[in-house]
Amino acid sequence: MSPKIILNNQEIEHKITRIAYQIYETFVDEQEIVIAGIASNGFVFAKKIATELERISTINVTLCEVSINKQNVNAAVTTSISKERYENKGVVLVDDVLNSGTTLIYGVKHFLDVPLKKLKTAVLVDRNHKKYPVKADFKGISLSTSLFEHVQVVFEEKNDHAYLS
Repeated sequence: MSPKIILNNQEIEHKITRIAYQIYETFVDEQEIVIAGIASNGFVFAKKIATELERISTINVTLCEVSINKQNVNAAVTTSISKERYENKGVVLVDDVLNSGTTLIYGVKHFLDVPLKKLKTAVLVDRNHKKYPVKADFKGISLSTSLFEHVQVVFEEKNDHAYLS
């Protein structure tokens, strides 16, 4: 099967803007929030959301990269900032695609070890094939696909796109 574009650059930009506004509405009373992106594409997506959030709001945004071993999710999850930096703050955990929910649930589990004001999740594409009871609070698009199909998000300068193959 040849790849089929499901989101082009302009559509992804619109999704980022909408998600940033939803996050702003959710955290409007906060002085600072943490946008935590799961390495690698999730972190790229998180940076784009953080940039837009800083443009549209007065909330101070701290960016955090979350490293999860996707081959061994029981391995330690690490973050680019210390736990003290997100303690008692609002956190948005970001990934590009929500497939089975494995990566997102282990990311959420990591943040639950620290007291937070609020924890939300954001994804660009939600595939609706979850093994775990995790949901995206903010999502760009929901897609019902077969288990044999693959969603890939590509972040390139002025040519972001997502495709199904």
